[in-house]
Amino acid sequence: MKEYEVVIIGGGPAGLTAGLYVSRYGLNTVLIEKGLFGGQIVNASEVHNYPGFPNGVSGMELGQLMYDQAAKFGLQAETAEVTGIKSSGTGYDISMDDETISTKTVIIATGSNYRKMGVDGEAKLTGRGVSYCATCDGFLFKNKEVAVVGGGDTAITDALELSQHCKTVYVIHRRDQLRASEIVQRAAFSIDRIKFIWNSVVANLVGREKLDEVIIQDVKTGKTSSLNVSGVFVAIGLIPNSGLCKGLLDLDEAGNIVSGEMMHTSVPGIFTAGDIRKNSARQVATAVGDGATAAKSAFSYLKES
Repeated sequence: MKEYEVVIIGGGPAGLTAGLYVSRYGLNTVLIEKGLFGGQIVNASEVHNYPGFPNGVSGMELGQLMYDQAAKFGLQAETAEVTGIKSSGTGYDISMDDETISTKTVIIATGSNYRKMGVDGEAKLTGRGVSYCATCDGFLFKNKEVAVVGGGDTAITDALELSQHCKTVYVIHRRDQLRASEIVQRAAFSIDRIKFIWNSVVANLVGREKLDEVIIQDVKTGKTSSLNVSGVFVAIGLIPNSGLCKGLLDLDEAGNIVSGEMMHTSVPGIFTAGDIRKNSARQVATAVGDGATAAKSAFSYLKES
């Protein structure tokens, strides 16, 4: 069985940054990622809010640069799916597709997935008018008309942010009242640019090369109508990739990992970083900060144990 000092699960910005740091510390490390290195950021056509790129950078390029930098300092990375984490007494056994490895410490950076609407055109038009991050992509729709789907704090906060750049922001919500906190609601209702479409859901999205229109269905009457917008921001929740952690670590009600400011989890020797962490800001900049902190904590743990 292969033995490591650190195993990092997840190859997004948090995991890759942790990998960069632990490799520079000289620790015997492997990073395991089941998909593309770079995580969800690779789906972003342009990233304008990550420091060091004043003209923006594609998510795919940013993810590749992070991977290349970590690999330059010796990070070993493998493409595989982790299926289990089990205490071994002296550390942890990590089960993968067809192999089990052992490690003294674990950094979990498996992130989360945006909850999808599941309608026709959504997958095809993602990155071509369909977005799940107003902070990431809102700048691209300056002076244009857009829609936000959802009625919680995230959706209404997104609408408020988008109203700073966009001509009109339509909020599409399946109920006749919002779930967002009162103070956020009051702020949104006070802005003329934000308009509400109540008791409605998105039925499908239309466009060939880019989004052209949103087909909306009234949940009470069943009638459909068309809304011509340049962008749709879906804010109906996140699904944490924390299945591995159930029964092992403390999770909040949504399934996010509960951690301290130094990325410690409820189990000694297991750390976390990025979107999977409770109260994460879910931005690339904060994810890399988490990754660096988790690496530092893992290094200190190994020195002291």
